[in-house]
Amino acid sequence: MPQIFRPSLNTLARASLAAGVLGLSVLSLMAAALNQSPYWTGEHMVRDQPVPFSHKHHVGDLGIDCRFCHGSVQDSSFAGLPPTKTCMTCHSRIWTDAPMLSPIRASYRDDVPVKWTRVHNLPDFVFFSHEIHVNKGVACVTCHGQVDQMPLMWQEKSLEMRWCLQCHDDPGKYLRPRDQVFNMNFTLDRKTMDEFSTPGHLVTDQESLGKVLIDRYHVPTDGRLINCYTCHR
Repeated sequence: MPQIFRPSLNTLARASLAAGVLGLSVLSLMAAALNQSPYWTGEHMVRDQPVPFSHKHHVGDLGIDCRFCHGSVQDSSFAGLPPTKTCMTCHSRIWTDAPMLSPIRASYRDDVPVKWTRVHNLPDFVFFSHEIHVNKGVACVTCHGQVDQMPLMWQEKSLEMRWCLQCHDDPGKYLRPRDQVFNMNFTLDRKTMDEFSTPGHLVTDQESLGKVLIDRYHVPTDGRLINCYTCHR
């Protein structure tokens, strides 16, 4: 019976299979890289806002406390956005005719909230409470970065589940005294070491401080923090 396919086609078939496997591997790696890239997670991407509000100016230069604008951060799951009257506390007296602030003046005049673009936006199936984190000693800077150095606000962290779990799995690394939660430049100084040291446990670094704060602030260490139900209810 005459041979239909030449022997050389066997080599071509093997090469095609190898190229297909290699191609799928490359596509998988590219998809994984894309999934972890800022393009997908939104890290360090500045969002367009109706007013170019500068945290660097207001927090870093003027020293305005986070709670002045985000008033519900200590007692609500949502940190809150400032009503226009909060902005007008100052801007009814300074920069009163600045063109960039015209949306603020219009909002105050017409009693219509400014439509800010949300920067940190978790999926609907994720439960997150600012109140819990703040009162357990998790600082603003831990999740939001050095906002006092951001001319325009961006998302500093990936907000992916594995990033959250890094903290939930070992919370002591990220805790600080409650009165330092809103301090953008907290450092563990001698005063803090002495304040939280006990005869049986000296505080000398973040690890030893974390152990004290876990106990003092009743942070669970029994696995509840990495239970699915904690964040997905």
